[in-house]
Amino acid sequence: MNKTTWQRVKLGEVAESIVSGGTPLTSKSEYYNGAIPWLNTKEVKNNRIYFTEKTITEFGLANSSAKWIEKDSVIVAMYGATAGKVAINKIPLTTNQACCNITLDANKADYNFIYYTLLNSFEKLEQMTSGAAQQNLNVGLISNFSFSLPPLETQRKIAEILSSFDDKIDLLHRQNKTLESLSLTLFHHTFIENPKRNAWEEKPLSEIAEIKIGRTPPRKEKQWFSTDSKNTKWISIKDMEEKIFIFNTSEFLTAEAINKFKIPIIPPKTIILSFKMTLGRVGITTENMLSNEAIAHFNLYDKYEHFTEYLYLFLKMFKYETLGSTSSIVTAINTSLIKNIKIAIPDKATLNDFQIQAKGFFDKIYNNVKQIQNLESLRDIMLPKLLSGEMEV
Repeated sequence: MNKTTWQRVKLGEVAESIVSGGTPLTSKSEYYNGAIPWLNTKEVKNNRIYFTEKTITEFGLANSSAKWIEKDSVIVAMYGATAGKVAINKIPLTTNQACCNITLDANKADYNFIYYTLLNSFEKLEQMTSGAAQQNLNVGLISNFSFSLPPLETQRKIAEILSSFDDKIDLLHRQNKTLESLSLTLFHHTFIENPKRNAWEEKPLSEIAEIKIGRTPPRKEKQWFSTDSKNTKWISIKDMEEKIFIFNTSEFLTAEAINKFKIPIIPPKTIILSFKMTLGRVGITTENMLSNEAIAHFNLYDKYEHFTEYLYLFLKMFKYETLGSTSSIVTAINTSLIKNIKIAIPDKATLNDFQIQAKGFFDKIYNNVKQIQNLESLRDIMLPKLLSGEMEV
């Protein structure tokens, strides 16, 4: 590729505006639950934004630093758990003050190209905050971020190639949300609304599965922990966010840790449940894994080995607030309470009909996730090569 036409520029030189947002006073109920989408940085996670978890009113907008951000702007999380991550808003919206909102000059820069440039620069953005002052990212730092910019036509070609991967990935994610919604609807129709439900026997969970919890080695003893995928994946609650199948974890434990602290191995296709701090996240393992002590796992007894999808959806829909007072339940729920949760044992015909349909949904979700991983891997290989000019377009 002819890189003589590429220029070194600062982000502020190709943007129409770079601004942060604001948060209306949370004590003013009249500022919230309106018609204006309002984005929090936790929703910025290298993705496209089609809706926001929260909304504000015209009063909230007028009485805060929040401001409208044009559709197809590039948003960078400046601090918080997702610092350095980016997003494209596919709707006009407002944001909190931790979002840096970049509206590009369309005659100079393609917004998708800038998104991928910043996506590829995550470590560089992180390094900008790790100096002696330990400052957060801010509008000034991001405005001065420099990078190589090809001619507009080349930008669009590069962005088109990379977007084709993300379009497919987005479609598969949306399919999975639909499939999970269908499975929950099927569960509700088959078991909650079933007129025969009062005739079914109920058993405590401890009678259909051996329930165990994981362990955490002493955090100060670093030798037990690893980021090497050759070691065993160790699940924490953050690894269970918005997922049915657990493929990846942020940390691993060594074989020595497993042996010394007698940490139970969780077999593949096992249901796991978070029951401390963040209550009620449910997942299914995909290989031999481990977990910390905030997560229980259910080794189904042979008689109930076909209960996997049924148990997953039961735990997903269970009202955990019925186990105790709302104020204490966040930290007070324990394995004894979990073991005594009653689950209906449906008749064979009802359960078999349900399992056939539910397993079809779950198998499709699993296959979609594998396809997503393959697409992400290929995209991530091509990303730096395209942005450096190493790969021709």
